[in-house]
Amino acid sequence: MTQKNDVREEAVATAEEEGAAEQNGAADDEVTRLQGLAADYEDRWKRSAAEFINYKRRTEQERGELIKSANGTLIREFLTVLDDLDRTLANVPDDQAESKWVEGVQLVARKFRTLLERQGVTVIDAIGQPFDPVIHEAVGGSGTHVTDEYQRGYRFQGRTLRPTIVVVGDPPKDATPTKPENLQA
Repeated sequence: MTQKNDVREEAVATAEEEGAAEQNGAADDEVTRLQGLAADYEDRWKRSAAEFINYKRRTEQERGELIKSANGTLIREFLTVLDDLDRTLANVPDDQAESKWVEGVQLVARKFRTLLERQGVTVIDAIGQPFDPVIHEAVGGSGTHVTDEYQRGYRFQGRTLRPTIVVVGDPPKDATPTKPENLQA
């Protein structure tokens, strides 16, 4: 009987070893599965962090564009006031040109222009320039160059805020042709 017990003990030991090996194999499989899951979570976390950074950058850029647009709209409204000041000063009677009131209006107009320049508003020079539909709006004439200006145009931070309203005609006589054969290197 001892041989039977020995065989049984051996069989039990072998079964236990096989069970332990199966458990170790299952544990290894579980560790591998969990490591893959952890790597997947880490990858998702990194992607989410990158997406959030891109979102913040995009919203800041959109906010800046919105502020520029709002500032441009407000400045465009102020330009009509500056036009009125310029028309007022252009039509001052000669006998009142030296009055304190006219000097005050000139000072206000100068401060207004300075304020607009500090904000990035620049005047579009038009007379004598080639007609450009991006910065000029023609209301009469025919030709390739601006000959008269009805309303001054302005740029704001590199963009046309208000086009110059112009009359077009022939280029000035003192202008040099810009054909390629006339250009000197």
